[in-house]
Amino acid sequence: MSQKVSLTQLRIDRLPRPIKDQSFLWDSKIVGFGVRTTKYGSKSYIVQSRLLGKVIRLTIGSVHIWALGQAKVEAKRLLLLIAQGIDPRFEKEKWQLLVEQKRISCEPALVAWMSYLKIHKEKWSSRYYQDHLDLSRDGGELITKGLRKNMLPIKEQGFLRPILNLPINQISNDFVIQWANSESIKRPTKTKLSLAMFKAFIGWLKTNPDYKNLVQEDLLPRAFLIHHKKQPRHDCLQIEQLELWFSSVKNISNKVISAYLQSLLITGARRGELAELKWEYVDTNWKTITIRDKINSIRIIPLTPYIESLINALPKSNEFVFSSKSREGFIKEPRIAHNASIQKAGLPHLTIHGLRRSFGTLAEWVDCPVGISAQIMGHAPSALAEKHYRQRPIDLLRKWHIEIENFILEKAKINLLRTPI
Repeated sequence: MSQKVSLTQLRIDRLPRPIKDQSFLWDSKIVGFGVRTTKYGSKSYIVQSRLLGKVIRLTIGSVHIWALGQAKVEAKRLLLLIAQGIDPRFEKEKWQLLVEQKRISCEPALVAWMSYLKIHKEKWSSRYYQDHLDLSRDGGELITKGLRKNMLPIKEQGFLRPILNLPINQISNDFVIQWANSESIKRPTKTKLSLAMFKAFIGWLKTNPDYKNLVQEDLLPRAFLIHHKKQPRHDCLQIEQLELWFSSVKNISNKVISAYLQSLLITGARRGELAELKWEYVDTNWKTITIRDKINSIRIIPLTPYIESLINALPKSNEFVFSSKSREGFIKEPRIAHNASIQKAGLPHLTIHGLRRSFGTLAEWVDCPVGISAQIMGHAPSALAEKHYRQRPIDLLRKWHIEIENFILEKAKINLLRTPI
């Protein structure tokens, strides 16, 4: 059924369901304006005309929502745009885009932050991803593990949450500086780390078409320069401190932590990549360890005799070598035990990363080539020759790694034939 009549509300109400998929009733007064009825009984006001030689049909809306008079006014507006060579569909898209931009500009930056985390989750380590979640958490959740004396039983608000609660276009340099000034008094190191993560987030926003126009042009540089000037650390074990350090660390009651800390020193590995080491990547036949590397995806290092003896003494509780009862299944926080250990030994403060620094320093005592120790540690190549002309086999790495290990054990007065932990 397709005919032209003077459209009235009564005629529209009496329109029957079509036998086929749909039928049209056109208005005799406004050419191109009509009502479409489907076989399911729905009725909508529509307009139809030609634009650049092609027929286009647009839906105004349901007859139950639009009054007939309002629909006629809208039909005339749309038909006039078409007569002027303007496609109303593009006008609608622009309007929808404006509505979407308005919505995004009003929502807190936390929404974009969670999208940022979701996109990068597979590229980051589980620890790094969890650090981002912790920075943005709402707070108030109960602490079920690791509750210490005089500690509140609930988690505090995420460090970056006060900033992320603001809409993106309201985050200014002055606000970030004021926040950083306040927080750096109590926790300067965490403030610097949080600013670094937030800077990366802002960089992502500036490349995202949905958010780039909302970011203030001068956001972060001033705040970052003021608060993120890192002072390099120099904590490192001296040769004469090795005996005390090993003696104290070997006496840690948690043997997994004890083995983990010793392995960090002798491999020079990063704390996260060693913590996530799985049993399947320890090859006792060919004496190798495959480590997930942040530079080259993976790297293969020698499984030296002392490290092998440490690993063999550990329980196979799950898939991870350095297992724990944490949610992830691997060791998460060795610092408490390590700090207590070095304090008991009367040694100066030494960070977990300081063990990695110690390996690089101690390797020089055996005249190990810098490129060898760097490859074992997973440092990025620092010269053209290292990048393109040095493909060292594992047996060459093993020769030097065992020499470094023997030197460390000798200075620590450890006999490899004895039980390591």
